[in-house]
Amino acid sequence: MAFTSHIPASPLHPHVRMLWDWRVAAGDFRLERILPQPGSGLILNLFEDETRVYEDDQGLCCTRHPGVVYSGQFTRSFVIDSREQVAVMGVMLHPAGAAGLLREPMDRLGNRHVALDDLVGNASTGLRERLLDAPHARARLAVLEGWLSRHFVPPRLHPAVRHALATFAQSPSIDRIAPLIADSGLSARRFGALFSAQVGVGAKQYARLKRFRRVVDQVQQGIRVEWAEVAADCGFHDQSHLVREFHAFSGMTPGAYAKRRGEHANHVAL
Repeated sequence: MAFTSHIPASPLHPHVRMLWDWRVAAGDFRLERILPQPGSGLILNLFEDETRVYEDDQGLCCTRHPGVVYSGQFTRSFVIDSREQVAVMGVMLHPAGAAGLLREPMDRLGNRHVALDDLVGNASTGLRERLLDAPHARARLAVLEGWLSRHFVPPRLHPAVRHALATFAQSPSIDRIAPLIADSGLSARRFGALFSAQVGVGAKQYARLKRFRRVVDQVQQGIRVEWAEVAADCGFHDQSHLVREFHAFSGMTPGAYAKRRGEHANHVAL
């Protein structure tokens, strides 16, 4: 098993959180639930020229995509299989970062996986092949960073959206967006439309996602969890509110997540 990551230099750095490369020996077939988090990204399967996504329900309906996909801003969990993780690379984008690579409004791509070719045309032609030709992880990451540098145009975020994202980053338990709307000087409808188009999800939903991630982070620390304290600390009205919200984003209760969590916070074995 080998995980290699790289934080790109400016001008990518403010918009691209990380590039990563993952290698693991092929083992028994298994399914894993992926939890949502703020931000979107690219997934590049180098083991197979295919990306499979399963609905996180009893049917586990599988949708097949090409090996290089854009993964939009998710607000619900989805399922992948272990064969997709044998040799895979990824790009983690900060919230609203995808606007520098794609020309689609981000809210059209939320909770979706879309073939990168369908979004950037021939700009991605040959990218996967060049990655396959690279001799090692650092070389692959350099190829990927070079491709991003050539095709990424730093997005011009509306000041109201930039201010809102900065506020969410500083206060992840925020539960009211009315002050953000007031600060923007815009109508609620205009503010909501701008935020959704540039981030991929509404501001209120984004605030809920941030609170959910605070719970995930606390559980992942591995200490004994007092749920009433977690609920209060993360901005929930009470423990039942925490349970409902956690289930809405992850398809499981926080207690079930605490019992089944693994080394990687976003991956839960089914």
